[in-house]
Amino acid sequence: MRLRLAFAIAAGLVLSGPGLAVDRGEAQHLGSFTWRGSQPWFGGFSAIEMASDGIGMTVLSDRATILTARVQRDGDQITGVEIDTVHKVRSSKNKVLKGRVGDSEGLAIGPDGVIYISFEGVARVARYTRPDGPAKVLPRPDAFRHMARNGAFEALAMDARGRLYTLPESSRAADGSIPVYRWDGRAWRTAFHLEQLGEYLPVAADFGPDGRFYVLERDTGAIGFRSRLRRWNVTANGVTGEEILFQSRLTAHDNLEGVSVWRDGQGRLRATMVSDNNFLVLQRTELVEYLLPD
Repeated sequence: MRLRLAFAIAAGLVLSGPGLAVDRGEAQHLGSFTWRGSQPWFGGFSAIEMASDGIGMTVLSDRATILTARVQRDGDQITGVEIDTVHKVRSSKNKVLKGRVGDSEGLAIGPDGVIYISFEGVARVARYTRPDGPAKVLPRPDAFRHMARNGAFEALAMDARGRLYTLPESSRAADGSIPVYRWDGRAWRTAFHLEQLGEYLPVAADFGPDGRFYVLERDTGAIGFRSRLRRWNVTANGVTGEEILFQSRLTAHDNLEGVSVWRDGQGRLRATMVSDNNFLVLQRTELVEYLLPD
């Protein structure tokens, strides 16, 4: 997988350029900002949560680092990022997570500030009352114990009722659909299934302020990345009203892995996404924003 990514990245750098964002969908590409940092922990960003003001943000690395920052803007364009705090994600025994157990991928933050993180290496979801504190791992059903080692929970989202949703990147139900699991405060249950469309795999999820369920998907090809954003209405009987909001052209963006949906000061619906540079010099960390249709 890493070799395939490296080849795609190298080719993508040659082919990428402005004006190559949307291949299909109704979303409008607002801009892409290359975020740079020299710290050893900088990179691998796989999840993002924007504050309602569009300035504050929390970002999670897949190497067990969580940070808060402030986004600088000039109109619709991101012009800079100022980092506020940086913490290492910890285990239930309050030790810094490393290696496979530290493959932190998905992020959701409750209205009370409690942080939830999903992991891929060892499929689980953990609760944190503070970013530098110990984890409380939520119970793991049998389905979680049989996930593909590199295909588990990159995505995590929380609805308006405080219920968590997670879905595996590559592990599938018997019929090939994507199972979505919901935590109701006591146990994980399968809430619904999403249709697998093409080669795209889910890497992030969020509930927007409109109450709809958003899933960011990625396709890794021979010469770069494509990204796609889909959304659904969640009902008591499953999901309805599927929409493809955007599907990017090949190499338009880097390896987008995190998404946060929010409303700006003009009441417009936005998606802010972050890319995982895999700690490779050929890749870049991007903040990418799209204006979404209501």
